[in-house]
Amino acid sequence: MSCSACAGTALVPHLTVTRDEARDLVPTIDRYGHALSDIVRCTTCGHMQLERFPSDEELAQAYAEAESEDYVDEEPAQRETARAVLSRVERFSPVNGRIVDLGCWVGFLLDEARRRGWDPIGVEPSDYASAYARDRLGLDIRQADILHADLDHGTFDAVTMGDVIEHLIAPGETLDRIAALLKPGGVVHIATPNAGSALARRMGARWWSVLPTHVQYFTRDSLRTLLEHHGFEVLFIGTQPKTFSVRYYLWRIEGYSPALSHAAIGAARAVGLADRLWTPDFRDRMAVVARRPS
Repeated sequence: MSCSACAGTALVPHLTVTRDEARDLVPTIDRYGHALSDIVRCTTCGHMQLERFPSDEELAQAYAEAESEDYVDEEPAQRETARAVLSRVERFSPVNGRIVDLGCWVGFLLDEARRRGWDPIGVEPSDYASAYARDRLGLDIRQADILHADLDHGTFDAVTMGDVIEHLIAPGETLDRIAALLKPGGVVHIATPNAGSALARRMGARWWSVLPTHVQYFTRDSLRTLLEHHGFEVLFIGTQPKTFSVRYYLWRIEGYSPALSHAAIGAARAVGLADRLWTPDFRDRMAVVARRPS
């Protein structure tokens, strides 16, 4: 096995995780530190990844069957995060033209893009999420994996990919596909957990982004390395916090202490804060904007 970011072969043990065969490929947040295998680190670029990857067939089935109403219930917060992403894309994109969101889930970012004058298309493998985006929001959705979706090359001004690259066994192939989709001067916006952050290093296997469906653990340096290796010019790297309700963030504490989570949610409800939108920046999630190779 070689490093997914720099293709180096010097991979050393990094984190020992909990294995639970019954929970494989479940995007659980009720317990953290569960993954399909232990995590190794590249001594060349610092990238981290699973010691053993699942098969393409396993991943395809898991993502096709993925279904959750958690993000639908958080629609106002999801749209707030989407607007922040689009504002950054628009700083670097020459026009509000065609945009494709790879792994668009239920389509809130695409719907917000349409409201801002973009011509949006989404790619989503989940039966549930693609149907929601298509039927409820009236969006143009291609239900497929990223590498095989029916998209015209050289026609997009921007590509977005939020919380997706960490799920890909071959992220370099996806960047090559993105380069082919973009027009000259087009940009890609990638958001992903930052495994090199101070919080991730401090928490180790207990970090909330150590999940069964995550197979890659990028740092700022390793993501830059991957992008530049595939010819992209990196224009921006910074933090990318997510907006959720206070209730949602308190619910996520359940992965560490159900009792504390339930008590905190009860207290937030009592003082009228549970539904308030909150965007805490733990500095463990990053956004990168890069320009297409010439």
